[in-house]
Amino acid sequence: MSEPLLRATHLVKEFPIMGTGGLLRRPETFRAVDDVSFELRSGETLALVGESGSGKSTTARLAARLLDVTSGTVELDGEDVTALGRSELRRFRSEVQVVFQDPFSSLNPRHTVERIVTAPLAYQQRTIPGGARAFTRSLMERVGLDPDHSQKYPAQFSGGQAQRIGIARALAVSPRVVVCDEAVSALDVSVQAQVINLLRDLQREEGLTYLFIAHDLAVVRQIATRVAVMTQGQIVEEGDRDAVFGAPRHEYTRKLLDAVPRIRPEWERERRRNAARTAEATA
Repeated sequence: MSEPLLRATHLVKEFPIMGTGGLLRRPETFRAVDDVSFELRSGETLALVGESGSGKSTTARLAARLLDVTSGTVELDGEDVTALGRSELRRFRSEVQVVFQDPFSSLNPRHTVERIVTAPLAYQQRTIPGGARAFTRSLMERVGLDPDHSQKYPAQFSGGQAQRIGIARALAVSPRVVVCDEAVSALDVSVQAQVINLLRDLQREEGLTYLFIAHDLAVVRQIATRVAVMTQGQIVEEGDRDAVFGAPRHEYTRKLLDAVPRIRPEWERERRRNAARTAEATA
């Protein structure tokens, strides 16, 4: 097998509990991530799944260096990135980008799409290929948006369109890893499917690698290559998607799968018979 592109080893993240410290006493801490390790290989999608509060989003933010680790390491291409300085961190940002859950809170409402999409290049102090206008229009086309809307503001778009702007912004610096932190959970079901299809197309065309955070197992089943199940800050099961869904080993995984709504065939047949009877009675 190929060497991992991104590797997390024994990650721990603790947050201080407000009001528990004093002048001579350190505050108590809450351990949100507890000894988490995983590997992400080029071109695959690893989904971190679990209930709210399981630690999956905190783990994603540690991997993307949006949060500093309490202990443990994150490596990109074998390089430890947990203690990078400012200039080295800028280089890391061009390799790893994030698509956030709520597109409207993650996009500056006072900036046009053009300014939003080109902001990562400005941060990287890189020249914008072909100029800002042409570059933005090209990215908008890639994510399924009308390029003539590059001068509009986020509030002028629907939720699904705004999330596509967030994806375009992530693509601007040609990253190798994209962390999708509940990237479709705030969208309607039909829009979720469209965005998932877009992410899959971009992965195939650009060779992207995804760390995909979700609590919706139906969404995970559509996009994941491998699945890691988290609860109480720990990974309790990890494996290929079909193996985890088809023969879960951990009790918590089985509970998650049992909680997914299912339409039983006999219920659907009865619904159709009742609908036919109603149609005959009113004919």
